[in-house]
Amino acid sequence: MRTSTFLLGLLTLAALPACLSLESDKQKEEAAEKAVLSKHDEAMAQTTGPVYELRQQLQQQPGPDTARTGRQVRSLLRAEAAMTGWMHQYRRPADSTDHERKLQYYAQQQHKIDSVAVLISSSLDSARQVLAAGAAPTPSSAQ
Repeated sequence: MRTSTFLLGLLTLAALPACLSLESDKQKEEAAEKAVLSKHDEAMAQTTGPVYELRQQLQQQPGPDTARTGRQVRSLLRAEAAMTGWMHQYRRPADSTDHERKLQYYAQQQHKIDSVAVLISSSLDSARQVLAAGAAPTPSSAQ
């Protein structure tokens, strides 16, 4: 009995990789596209609200370091433009496109949208730091 249970377990483990690879080419393509579009949606949520709001706050912030503020506003604008650029160049591959080419395209697009997301995130972080530094009291006003 123990031997048959052991053999059944081994057969199950041996068959597991084959079962996992039963995912069709179409399912792999859909999963790759879904991952790209999910990252886009995540980055877009940061772009539409926070980027605009922080840019407005920076432009209205009084402070001595207007050059730093200006650089940060331009950084936010570049991040926004990167998202817009990615959206304008993204095209879902035609159904007639070869499976491997589709997967390569989605991998390239994943890399591009990941880069855009990093640019947005770093621009937002830097803008928040500039705003926080502007809100902090200067040494002469603290006295």
